[in-house]
Amino acid sequence: MADFLLETVRRFVQDPGAVSVEELERDGDAVLRLTVADDDRGKVIGRQGRIIRSLRTLVRAGGAREGKRYLLEIAE
Repeated sequence: MADFLLETVRRFVQDPGAVSVEELERDGDAVLRLTVADDDRGKVIGRQGRIIRSLRTLVRAGGAREGKRYLLEIAE
């Protein structure tokens, strides 16, 4: 799931080399922490949070197929 998220986000940011995904475990859930360049943070969030909401939906759906619960965070 982390690889899918990484490749997806790299396709629409200005600095794809700055994109990274770290997978953590918290309270039995898998947390994907997404790091992007400061200039690209707005692109990843999108207008009124539409893009990040869509990414979270895709991650959640992919996790359901794997039988895991994934959460998506953007690192500060």
